[in-house]
Amino acid sequence: MLYQGKNISVTVDKNHCAELCFDVKDSVVNIFNQQTVTELSEALTALEAADNIKGLLISSAKPGFIAGADISEFSPIFRNGEESIAGIIHSSNDNFNRIEDLPFPVVVAVNGFALGGGCELCLACDYRIGSEKATIGLPETRLGIIPGWGGTVRLPRLAGIETAIEWIAGGKENSADVAMKAGVFDGVVAEAKLKDAAQRTLQYCIDGSLDYQARRQQKQSPLRHNQTELMMAINTSKAFVAAQAGRHYPAPIAAINAIEKAAACSRKEALAIETATFVAMAQTPVALSLSGLFISDQLIAKKAKKIAKSADKSVERAAVLGAGIMGGGIAYQSALKNVPIKMKDIAQEGIDLGLSEASKLLNKRVERGRMTAAKMGEVLNRIEPSLSYDGFQNVDVVVEAVVENPKVKQSVLAEVEQQVTDDTIIATNTSTISIDHLAKALKRPENFCGMHFFNPVHAMPLVEVIRGSQSSDVAIARTVAYANAMGKKAIVVGDCPGFLVNRVLFPYFAGFAMLLRDGADFQKVDKVMEKWGWPMGPAYLLDVVGIDTGVHAEKVMAEGFPSRMSKEFTSATDILYEAKRFGQKNSQGFYNYEPDKKGKPSKVVTQDSYQLLQPHVAPSKDFSEEEIIARMMIPMATELARCLEEGIVASPAEADMALIYGLGFPPFKGGIFRWLDSMGIQEFCELAKPYESLGELYHVTDGMKTLAADNSAYYS
Repeated sequence: MLYQGKNISVTVDKNHCAELCFDVKDSVVNIFNQQTVTELSEALTALEAADNIKGLLISSAKPGFIAGADISEFSPIFRNGEESIAGIIHSSNDNFNRIEDLPFPVVVAVNGFALGGGCELCLACDYRIGSEKATIGLPETRLGIIPGWGGTVRLPRLAGIETAIEWIAGGKENSADVAMKAGVFDGVVAEAKLKDAAQRTLQYCIDGSLDYQARRQQKQSPLRHNQTELMMAINTSKAFVAAQAGRHYPAPIAAINAIEKAAACSRKEALAIETATFVAMAQTPVALSLSGLFISDQLIAKKAKKIAKSADKSVERAAVLGAGIMGGGIAYQSALKNVPIKMKDIAQEGIDLGLSEASKLLNKRVERGRMTAAKMGEVLNRIEPSLSYDGFQNVDVVVEAVVENPKVKQSVLAEVEQQVTDDTIIATNTSTISIDHLAKALKRPENFCGMHFFNPVHAMPLVEVIRGSQSSDVAIARTVAYANAMGKKAIVVGDCPGFLVNRVLFPYFAGFAMLLRDGADFQKVDKVMEKWGWPMGPAYLLDVVGIDTGVHAEKVMAEGFPSRMSKEFTSATDILYEAKRFGQKNSQGFYNYEPDKKGKPSKVVTQDSYQLLQPHVAPSKDFSEEEIIARMMIPMATELARCLEEGIVASPAEADMALIYGLGFPPFKGGIFRWLDSMGIQEFCELAKPYESLGELYHVTDGMKTLAADNSAYYS
């Protein structure tokens, strides 16, 4: 044993070949935390001092190679300023340069994923051999930063500038075959043959059959492109990437700029450019928000996994009541993730619609090359359509997804309870109706909870698992386990009208209704909120959700929270509903809708809605962008704070992730609570004060006042 650390070991065989193996303790994956970076430096010192080492193999003892840097260490380092950030960059760059400068060849065996810093370590090696299951990439731009350990320097010199920009600006993971075609991998073999192939490659280098020194010269020299080629590639890429990333995400363009500036530079000069760019990006609010979201995402996944582990049994078979679009979407997702499901409806038309929805989604996967026709057949065979309750005694979870009507739901729930075993969990896919209210129809309310999917089911990651006052831990655990099995992000919330996401969404819509009442133009409000970061403005969103659905849910919310969510005026949605303008579903809402070339509804501005609204609203008034944002966002923020203070949601992280996964809240802002923290709670309280006369939705909570008085924040 040449070196033994907690996370890294170095051994030397009888042929004088060394193997540096990563095996980070207390972690399921290998990561570059400060301990690992320090040990890598110590291991390299031992290798540099050793006599007669002929070559080095770098490997992993875990199923994956290296997942990248420890993101949990990022935020405090980012907040400590330029010197602190540059320090972590220099330490790893020094290590990787030392690997590239060792007096003997270096080959890396890449099993599983090699992401971020793991990919950059691979790039510093002379040759890279991957298993056929390996994935490699540089996802840093998805965190608001750029590769900082040589990724923007070595990848363009190995794979070419076009590939480097595609990998770095896109932030995607790439398969072993893609990496091989790009010249990043030098060989791809079966997992069982990986180490032998890597050792054989190392021996070729030692024997002189492979010129590893030429590889090093290539990576440390300026790019081979001439100036014309470089300008064409850079300018074309910038235009495309800017359009894709949008103005809220500066890191992809910053990465391209770093590649461009370093094109004619040596390794040392190029790394200095990369470091300066990384430091600048790391201090942006976007980087702090996105790295915080990454940590929050890990938190909710870990929590859901822990809850699921406590389940009394795994979900082997499921059932959904009510086919149609929602039921078909649930059936599709369950079957896709290998959980067979019965899909019951009272009418054949419903069954046909549900199967059609599942088939449509599967056909899209086949058309895009993500699934074979044979695999599609297997998935469809896991969906069992039924007009009766035959076989329901064999299912572990039943999801009720019938019409959003309390009486209908209670009738169906009582009926299905008689058809299942005493330990079957029944979950309702309701978006607003109280779980405790629906539970009154059941004899075993302890086996009942909410399982709120968001539409479209296949695209929206969030599932709210709602705990009623009588819901047992078993019911919650098995439902979370089922959500996990379906590949969803499960967050457990408390029972109240609207639960978490819709309870917070409707104050946002209330702010919109009051703006229109007071003379605002819904088109301008949409444009302002989309510019602020929402994927669509409130008028467009209501059209997509359905004006009729919105009006119905608004009544439920008003009954539940009359002091905040009831209104004393006729709102724009009431007017459009009475005119039977229901949104995209009948091609008329705030906007009109016409099919585009792909058959998707395309928004068209119409005077019809303006004429309908005009008699019921104040004369047109030009609100400033700042006032529109304040009037839209204050109600949402104060209601989310109430949910946290009432225990409807357990933590700021879960609340923020629920809104990002359930509503599309702008990720670059980090969630509502991170947005509030970045603004400062005291400043938010001052922002809300002029609007208090608009109603209780604009009153900050006691918890907010306490945080403001203590100069504290939601996230430490």
